[in-house]
Amino acid sequence: MIRYEQVTKRYPSGYEGLKDVSFHIEPGEMVFLTGPSGAGKSTLLKLTGLLERCTRGQVIVDNRNLAQMRPSEIPYHRRKVGMIFQDHRLLHDRPVFDNVALPLVVAGVGREEIGRRVRAALDQVGLLKKERSMPITLSGGEQQRVGIARAVVTRPPVLLADEPTGNLDPRLSAEIMKLFERFNQVGVTLLIASHDVSLIRRMGKRILVLDQGALTHDLPPGALNR
Repeated sequence: MIRYEQVTKRYPSGYEGLKDVSFHIEPGEMVFLTGPSGAGKSTLLKLTGLLERCTRGQVIVDNRNLAQMRPSEIPYHRRKVGMIFQDHRLLHDRPVFDNVALPLVVAGVGREEIGRRVRAALDQVGLLKKERSMPITLSGGEQQRVGIARAVVTRPPVLLADEPTGNLDPRLSAEIMKLFERFNQVGVTLLIASHDVSLIRRMGKRILVLDQGALTHDLPPGALNR
């Protein structure tokens, strides 16, 4: 589902965010990406979501080489890859419903279908009764769940999450992880960047470790519990 083949990302300043990174994530896998600050976690997620392009190598998602993807094809790719951010990135002048509906509006989905999909996504994250609420009235955990609903409303086969529990307490972090596990159980491929080693250990999933842009370890499920 996600394949990296000797991928390097070099910025105009000369800084290399990733250095010859190679790995393969199978369809339906749930994988954690970890490493110290500046290790390249966010860069890797941006390349996968085609927010940026690699300098060298190949990034292949769902059998498509992203380097060969034309600009007109990028919106289609992003509908297949849901992205969740630590800072939520909600529109604070619009209610929850409109925030979740945004990707569908951009895709030109009809109003009736938008209503069905948005309410289904909100129901999945336990916020159906909050659809008319403004984001500022929600807790941090609720805002994160709105961000998750927005990411899954297009029913993407791949979900990328960049430090999705970074601003949450342990209880809320555990709730968010349960949501991700439910998506994974129905076949969604997940790649989750996190520096929370204790959380990653509890999840018992495969772990990719980055350090200074290089992939240093590819640990099998449960490796930290042995």
